[in-house]
Amino acid sequence: MSDAGHEEMQALTLRERMQSQKIYCSDDEGLVAEQAECMEVLYDFNHTRPSEQAKRTELIKQIFAEVGKDCYIEPPLRANWGKYTHLGDNVYVNFNLTLVDDTDIYIGDNVMIAPNVTIATAGHPIDPDLRRKVAQFNIPVRIGNNVWIGAGAVVLPGVNIGENTVIGAGSVVTKDIPANVVAVGNPCRVLREISDHDKEYYYKDMKIDI
Repeated sequence: MSDAGHEEMQALTLRERMQSQKIYCSDDEGLVAEQAECMEVLYDFNHTRPSEQAKRTELIKQIFAEVGKDCYIEPPLRANWGKYTHLGDNVYVNFNLTLVDDTDIYIGDNVMIAPNVTIATAGHPIDPDLRRKVAQFNIPVRIGNNVWIGAGAVVLPGVNIGENTVIGAGSVVTKDIPANVVAVGNPCRVLREISDHDKEYYYKDMKIDI
């Protein structure tokens, strides 16, 4: 087998490991070069003017695997790959979203993401010898329809968040969160279910009047 053929097979094996929750070493030159392509497009997106909404829309379609209808992302945006992130319809993202998307991140319809949120699929072994080899693993993250993720929240590898759920600001989500709840804290835990009370009051004792 030629050197080029061997390199191609090795790279394919790495990509398979990336997407199958296997441990691998992430310092491969081919992977680094491929990531650089995403960085170039992200640079263009992050340097658009506020008036250039059409350009922003075209750029996020280049960055992400899927982009639904009427999605809005406020720069700056950070992503490791971009092409492993999937957006549903009507996704709203405030500034400073970080996507450690070394494998798939699925974001459903009508999801709201507040400023300074991190969604991470990648982790590293506890063993320091493996970390010195730049070893990592990736586990997909899934965020259901109508979820609201509060400011400064961190969603860790392998987490699933059920539809309609609210994740409180500053939460660190280490485990799955069910649908139709408010969950907060570090580690993030269910505080309460969403109820009829929430149809009458929008904040504390403030009644909905629209």
